[in-house]
Order: sequence, then C-alpha cells, then structure tokens
Amino acid sequence: MVKNIAFIGTGVMGRSIVRHLLKADYNVTIYTRTKSKAESLLTEGAVWADTPSKAVDVAEVIFTMAGYPADVESIYFGENGIFESGKAGQIVVDMTTSSPELAKMIANRATEMQMSSIDAPVSGGDVGAQNGILSIMCGGDEIVFEKIQPILQVFGKDIVYQGVAGAGQHTKMANQIAIATNMIGVCEAIVYAEKAGLDPRTVLSSIASGAAGSWSLSNLAPRMLEGDFKPGFYVKHFLKDMDIALSEAEMMELELPGLKLARSMYNELVTKGYGDKGTQVLYEKYQS
Repeated sequence: MVKNIAFIGTGVMGRSIVRHLLKADYNVTIYTRTKSKAESLLTEGAVWADTPSKAVDVAEVIFTMAGYPADVESIYFGENGIFESGKAGQIVVDMTTSSPELAKMIANRATEMQMSSIDAPVSGGDVGAQNGILSIMCGGDEIVFEKIQPILQVFGKDIVYQGVAGAGQHTKMANQIAIATNMIGVCEAIVYAEKAGLDPRTVLSSIASGAAGSWSLSNLAPRMLEGDFKPGFYVKHFLKDMDIALSEAEMMELELPGLKLARSMYNELVTKGYGDKGTQVLYEKYQS
C-alpha cells in the first residue's frame, strides 16, 4: 500500500490537492519554486525538499503539477530533476496540462529507468480542487493506473483511463477546446440579457439548468457578474493550452475555427495585462 508521496508544484490547485492527501494520512514531501507560498502546507504536515530530486527520494508515487511544458521538462529532465534520482518501481504522475508528445517522452524515460508514468491532467479549477471532485483524465499503462486510482480518488471524482501514454493529454485538449468556445457563449449570453434589460442572475437561474447548462455557466458566470476575476485557472495557462491544441490539430490536418477565435480573444487579454486573471475575465472584453 502506497504511503509516501512527493508533490512538486503547489499552485492554485496543487495546494488543495496536497491538503486532501495530508488529510487522508499520506506522508507528503513537497517542492515548489517559492517556498513561502507553501508555508501553510508545511504547517499542516507536509515535508519540504529543496529540489525535485530530493523530494522524490523516499516517494513511491510522485505527482507533478506545473504551469508550462517547459517547466515540466525541467522538473523531469533538468538538473536536480526527477529522473536524476528516480528509482526502479517509482510511479510518476504528471497532472500538468501539457503536450501529448512530452507525456510520451516522460513515459519512455520512465520505462528506461524501470519506473512507471501516468499523464493525468485535471479539470474542475480551484473549486474542484478544494472540494476534492476534480475530473482526472489518465494515459499510460492501465495496470499502473489501477494501482494509483485509490490515491486519485482522494481528490478526484470522475477518474477515467483514456489509453496509452499521451491519451490523458489529448483528452484534456478536447476538454479545453469545448471550454474555449463555451466561454464565448457564456459571456455573450450574459451581455445579451443585460442589454435586453433583464436581471442576468435571474436569467442564469433559468438557463443554467436547461439545455444551455455547462460548468462554466454555473460556476464562472456568477463570478463575472460579481466582478470576481481571481484565477481558478489562469488566462495565461489557458492560452498555453489552446496553443497546444491548435498545434496538435495542425499535425492532424484538422481545422478548428472556433478554437482559433477563442485563442485570438484570450491573446488580446494577455496583451492587455490580464494573463494572471481567471478565464472568466473574458467578460471584461464585452464591457469595453
């Protein structure tokens, strides 16, 4: 039975996931670039490590959750990275939304070292992480997936094995594509209601539970109306995800005009300094 876990990257969602693991009585060693941001977790029982390689020293399962593919590559392959000190039998689980090709690279290197790898990006934002109900999309060896599933159930609800290495990341791309154009629809529905002289909150009470219903409509539209643009998921990271999806689509010779439109709108927000806001800040574009 797994008892010792390393968790590298304790940002908006990672912090909540570590809390769930601690409450479930796992021994959790953590590393993140800015130690001060992890102080609350250390107070709650997590153990600090100075580098990713030190964090994985006694871990049976190693979780990573970073911002960008370059960060993931550094954590695994860089100096003081996971593969510098990884041991046979350890399982690495990358929960970053990253490229399918990088997931395959990690899996191949893990196999060379007699380790195992699962790519397991998540959906559900800060709220899902806090409530322990994240959707988790997994790629890799199915036997390894089954082995770590009890751990994933500590902070996840819909946990689905999608296929071989990279399949989890491809599934997350499909998720992000669906969200990208949906966010445009959510914003336009609200501004239409406002221009029509309706109370948008009352409108939401009707449409959120009908055919137009979506996670974004139920969870992010109320934040838009409150002017709450704190990040459950950063605009800059969403833009990164859309770039990955468009790159993958290009390799598959697949045209995605809706995704391209959403990408251009979010890119405009980044150029205006909204990169560190939550994705619901798209609503601001309609107020100018």
